[in-house]
Amino acid sequence: MTNQTYDVDVAICGAGPVGLALAGFLVRRGIAGARIALIDGKSLGQAISDPRSIALSWGSAQLLQEVGAWPLAATPIHEIHVSRRGQLGRSLMQREDHDVPALGYVTRYGAVVDALAKVGEQAGVLMLRPARVTSLDEQPDAALLHLDDGSTVRAGVAVQAEGGLFGAQDQRARSRDYEQSAVIARVTTALPIAHRAFERFTDEGPLALLPEDGADGHQYALVWCMRPERAQAILALDDTRFLMQLGDAFGARLGAFTKVSPRSAFPLGLNAEARATARTVAIGNAAQTLHPVAGQGLNLGLRDAAVLARQLARGTDAEAISRFTEDRAGDRRTTIGLTDTMARAFTITGPLQPLLGLGLAALDLTRPARTLLADLMMFGRR
Repeated sequence: MTNQTYDVDVAICGAGPVGLALAGFLVRRGIAGARIALIDGKSLGQAISDPRSIALSWGSAQLLQEVGAWPLAATPIHEIHVSRRGQLGRSLMQREDHDVPALGYVTRYGAVVDALAKVGEQAGVLMLRPARVTSLDEQPDAALLHLDDGSTVRAGVAVQAEGGLFGAQDQRARSRDYEQSAVIARVTTALPIAHRAFERFTDEGPLALLPEDGADGHQYALVWCMRPERAQAILALDDTRFLMQLGDAFGARLGAFTKVSPRSAFPLGLNAEARATARTVAIGNAAQTLHPVAGQGLNLGLRDAAVLARQLARGTDAEAISRFTEDRAGDRRTTIGLTDTMARAFTITGPLQPLLGLGLAALDLTRPARTLLADLMMFGRR
């Protein structure tokens, strides 16, 4: 135990990609690393070893490059194929149509953390980990964060950047339980298509396959959304039966599914609220937990970090937080609305289902609409 007190301009609770990126942006904006504290309950080694796959938009890759954390090991996405299982109609987004080298990238959570942590270490950011905040006292001129090791962090602004999973969160102002779980794993197929991602909408929820170059060659990061009870049954299957059911749900476009890694599942929901006070503000998953459809959660969080750093560089006070909240309202509202609509629309049953398939076909034929959707996915609302 220690009674040490740290005096900083900004304390960031949560050293995942969003929290680490915020620290990097703050340094780029002129705040000394020693005036920034990062607090996280996990050691850096634990975070780096996290094997989860994550999708970064082209805009997010540019943000990481801005802070010096790009390039890193990642598989570029050149095409995104969107379709509805059992219905006519599909849409294909291609990088050539949008004059970018890639629509996005697939990488490992640990790789992003490693790259961003090195940026913070080089800048001299104060890393307090493993450590947990036990209480926070907001005062007129500062926020006091009390840690479980007995130390205290005094900060001009305290940022909550650790949101956790939907199932473990307190309910926020806008909340929706999709009554779905996401089964995640890595799979290989007999006929992979390099650099093409798939978003396949089924009766139970979207099924995403993200291209990922691994030690065994081409493989895919799988995010398969379904009813919670079915997810538990799927997890209990042996590999052969799991791959057969995955093939039935996805179809034969990539040939047979031939191999799967260990699987896990987590609950899905929308939980969003732009929480802020005079000395505290939430960003990323702590402000908005989204359905994984279209892979927008982390990308929205990185945009939060970039904008918050720009405002805090002008002063770590209530005015900066107010400007941030105003600046981010449009992008947050649009992205939350887009993912919520997509998560719900393609799982409805009845006579509207053929219309959704026709809608995908119309999107493929209408370049302005396709360009607008791709722009929102790559950069958010600008």
